Order: sequence, then structure tokens, then C-alpha cells
Amino acid sequence: MKTHPAKTVIVITGPTASGKTAAAIRLAKHFKTEIISADSRQCYREMNIGVARPSPEELAAVPHHFIASHSIREEVTAALFEEWALQKVKQLFEKYEVLIMVGGTGLYIRAFCEGLDAIPGTDPAIRQQVISGYEEKGMAWLREEIKQKDPLFYEKGETRNPQRMMRALEVVLSTGQSIFSFHKKEKMQRDFSIIKTGLDLSREELHRNIHTRVDKMMEQGLPEEARSLLPYRDLNALQTVGYSEMFAYLDGTLSLEKAVEEIKTHTRQYARRQLTWFRKDKEIQWFSPLAYDEMRSWIECHLQ
Repeated sequence: MKTHPAKTVIVITGPTASGKTAAAIRLAKHFKTEIISADSRQCYREMNIGVARPSPEELAAVPHHFIASHSIREEVTAALFEEWALQKVKQLFEKYEVLIMVGGTGLYIRAFCEGLDAIPGTDPAIRQQVISGYEEKGMAWLREEIKQKDPLFYEKGETRNPQRMMRALEVVLSTGQSIFSFHKKEKMQRDFSIIKTGLDLSREELHRNIHTRVDKMMEQGLPEEARSLLPYRDLNALQTVGYSEMFAYLDGTLSLEKAVEEIKTHTRQYARRQLTWFRKDKEIQWFSPLAYDEMRSWIECHLQ
């Protein structure tokens, strides 16, 4: 293998259950390097089964970072990830020419690769007002508020994601401007190279992988893990697929069979949203999870 003067981060992304972890480990072994996770849920220590954290064997095969690194009591954001990951790659580049970043959280990957938009601070009282409104009146109220006060976000934003919608409402109420008006046009320039790859497979295969993964989570004890997290159910970290449905089951509002069915449905929907996000990034080169050799060869050709 030729020498590569430029430090490089190889990004592996794609929808949930597409085989990213396995591909990242193979590449990390090939380049004799380490892995940084870009997953907004696997970073929480208390969450394991429901976030499909890599197995102990996988974690032992190659050093991983940003896995079980934070508590669910901490607020982990894309901005925090950007700062954390940039510090980590700077540290690791003292030992390695190439690093691997793997994950399906599109905003985290964008923050790392391009930087985040500078949005002004908001009024904490307004933030609490928005949160209380959502908790009392629900999603229909939140969507109508967005429609009235930030029609641009209503048209182009994630109107199924309450966290993003509350943030957008908080910004427009605090600043009088749509959160989209703060989006900058220029990407931040990093002092290292970035190669972006994505894993893609047929919808039938992806759905089969998702269903198999959810069944495995149930076998591993997802209901018991969710039960242990019941006291923390209102934390932002737990507003996510897998736990929300299990909490409903533990509350007695869903049967176990229905909860599992809903986890599968919501995970399929999440995978579709991930693909929609990543398809917009024309720098991503897509590969089948089975085409590892082709992917590795393409990466080697593009290393500077």
C-alpha cells in the first residue's frame, strides 16, 4: 500500500441495519487504525440493546470512540459531537494517517465534515414554553404552530421529528426568523481529507435486516432494558425508536406483539429518512455491503 501524505477520515454511513459496523471493522483492521462512532444514541452508557451497540467482540476487535462515552443525563448535541470528534481526530492523527468514522446520524456527520450553522442563543423561558406546549398539547399543536410561525421549516424541515420542530419554534419565537435563515452557504474547511462512502441495499433486504435485528433485540432482553430505564423516560436520549414503544408496552397501552410490530415499522421509516438525507450528499460513493473489496479498492484509489 502506498504512503499517504494527507491525513484522511473515511466516513462510512447509510441506513440502520445496512452493515456499517462490520464494514468499518474490516476497514479499520485493513488500515490498522481506530473507529469513531457517529451515532447519537450509541454514545449513551445506559443504552445498549435498543441502540444496537456493537457487540463486546466487535468493540474488542478494533478500538472504538464515542461508544458508551456519555450518560443519558448529559445533553449530547451535534455541536458537542463536532467539537468532541475534531479533538479526537487531532489526537489520533498523531498515531495514524487514516481514521474511520461510522454511523447513521446525518447531522453529526455533517457537523463533523462541514461545521454547523451559527444560530443565535434563544430565551430559556421561550424554550420552556415550547416544551410545555408540546407536552400538554402534543404533536398536532406543535405542527400547527410551526405552520403558522415558520412556514419555511414547515415546508422543508423534519415535521415528524418533535425535537427538531421544538428547536425551530424556539428559534423563530426568540429571533423572529426561520431557523433556515441562519444556514450558512459555505462549508468549513478541515485540515484533513474526508472520503465519504455509504452502504446501500435493496429495500427488501434492508427491511429483512431490520426485522431480524428487532427480533434479536427482543431475545437479548430489550423489555428488561427498557424497564430499567423507566425512571429516565422523559430524558431526550430516550425519545427514540425502540424505547418509546417498550415504554408503551410497560405502561399497558400496547401489547408486546404490537410494540414489536411498531418498532419494526418505525425503524423502517427511520431508515427511509436516513436515506433521503444521505442521498442529498453527492460526495457519498455508494456500495453494496457485499462489495467490500470494491469499496476498499475505491477508497485506496482516492486516498491522497
